[in-house]
Amino acid sequence: MIKPTVVSSCLSAVLAAVALAACGSASNASAGPAARASLRLAAANPVAVSPQPGTADASPSTQISFLGGLGTRVSNVRVVGSQSGMHTGVLRVYSTITGESFLPTHAFVAGERVTVTADVIGGAGAATGTARTTFTIAHQAQVSQQQFPISPGDARAVQHYSSAPTLTPSTVRVTTPARPGATPGYVFLAPYQGQGSPGPMIVDQGGNLVWFHPLAAGMQATNFGVQRYEGKPVLAWWQGRILQVGFGQGEDVLYNSSYQLVARIRAGNGYHADLHEIRITPEGTAWIDVFDPIGMNLSGMRGPASGILTDSVVQEIDIKTGLVMWEWHALGHIPLGESKNPVPRDYPWDYAHLNSADPGSTGDVLVSVRNTWTLYDIDIHSGGVRWRLGGAHSSFKLGPGTPFYWQHDAEFQPGGLISLFDNGSDPPEEKQSRGVLLAPDAVGHSVSLVKQFVNPTKTLLAESQGDALSLPGGNWLLGYGRLPNFTEFDASGHVLLDATLGRNVQDFTTSLSPWSGQPRSAPSVLARPNGAGALAVSVSWNGATAVASWRVLAGATPRSLAPVTSAPKAGFQTTIAVLSTAPYIAVQALDDAGAVIGVSGAVKV
Repeated sequence: MIKPTVVSSCLSAVLAAVALAACGSASNASAGPAARASLRLAAANPVAVSPQPGTADASPSTQISFLGGLGTRVSNVRVVGSQSGMHTGVLRVYSTITGESFLPTHAFVAGERVTVTADVIGGAGAATGTARTTFTIAHQAQVSQQQFPISPGDARAVQHYSSAPTLTPSTVRVTTPARPGATPGYVFLAPYQGQGSPGPMIVDQGGNLVWFHPLAAGMQATNFGVQRYEGKPVLAWWQGRILQVGFGQGEDVLYNSSYQLVARIRAGNGYHADLHEIRITPEGTAWIDVFDPIGMNLSGMRGPASGILTDSVVQEIDIKTGLVMWEWHALGHIPLGESKNPVPRDYPWDYAHLNSADPGSTGDVLVSVRNTWTLYDIDIHSGGVRWRLGGAHSSFKLGPGTPFYWQHDAEFQPGGLISLFDNGSDPPEEKQSRGVLLAPDAVGHSVSLVKQFVNPTKTLLAESQGDALSLPGGNWLLGYGRLPNFTEFDASGHVLLDATLGRNVQDFTTSLSPWSGQPRSAPSVLARPNGAGALAVSVSWNGATAVASWRVLAGATPRSLAPVTSAPKAGFQTTIAVLSTAPYIAVQALDDAGAVIGVSGAVKV
């Protein structure tokens, strides 16, 4: 679901100006003279250029991205590697007509320094001039491809349906039924670990299955929910392999209301999309994240000289062309010393662990970096840090109740507010995980707590994952990630809905939204004898949201079927008692008006 990203223009402009000055002594000074020079070069460019000036670990397969305003065109691109020499290539225009990418015809060499110049003609009143960047190519490292072992769970907490035997997701047990004021819609989950098959799953607010998409062995899904693409609602999620070193390798996908694939979104520049972020914009672009292990001397951080550091990378992808429009690396912008995660001796060091990216309204993007306990507002044009919230060098003084730890899902909210899921755990810093809404004050350089949401009946301390979703009417939904729980609160913090998946099941994020699904597949039916002259007819239709009742047809042949009985829909699978000795059965799905919206094939009893 696309969540509110509008920040009041007055406040955001002041925040940008004040915080740039405020954090100059923190982030820019700590980054050193070379980093400050790179930021000045990036700011002087007529467009945003990626890899940004000073990037220390660009991919050997990187393209050169030039992102500007509408009508931006690029020419006379000159790319020189200090070892690989002059690079030829081709320019490709973004479908948004806001710039172009230069695709070199051959890869760069690890460790070499690359220099780029290009002529830019700015569109829509944008700047025109020469764009420049200089970056270094990473020594990319190989890491173990071992996945997390499956946690033991409860075999009883798995759904089974005789009419759909391939669907075996985790159960969803509602512990507090939806109360008056609960937000209407369906709940979107992507369970993995524990018992049951992994995959994206839709349930109603009673916990009844609506749709499940089982994934192949070894595959998991995260970040499942409704977003909009080309003006229509789509289902979006990440799918791939979750490695034991702490990140995912996969792709993001979009499915339409008929549950058909409409787009695959892959990371560019030779990377694999990570599991933490997939956000579709109205312009048809996608914000995603990447984890990139690189070889690095970590002796200065009391680590191994031949160490491996996992960098966090953000990309904006043009969905139609697959081009990388913008790329940002934590390394070079976030000092290593800010990490709260100790350097391991024999394991890749995940010093940053970026887990969300939310584009703002003033040419910026808000990123949450778990392992520094900090939110960073990044200037898209220069890649520089406008301001920080939390952590070691906050641009704002933290008021009572505002410190957060190991957080996820930071997002802009209307009125200049910021929401996030405060894990408070791993190791524990708080007694409960919570959702918080924060109000940065640009004038007073402080941040105050507007409200927090804590489950009053359960102690829920999630060591990882989780999200805080703003719902219509002031309600909020918390998904507890590592814990198999989700809770809806009203604006005052009262619980409106509470539920849990099976034991040890994990669900990275949880969302709630309206949805209308009309599958192209037919309903599934199974008919079995149920005593003398009676049948038990079980029927389901994976993903159909408009079914109100079922009509059973029976006959001596598949072509001589006639109605024999009807019954209201009762959950995902409805079992209907039928008085018939006919050898063939079919079912019709009926909507609220009694119209036929789907017909099964005829099956033999």
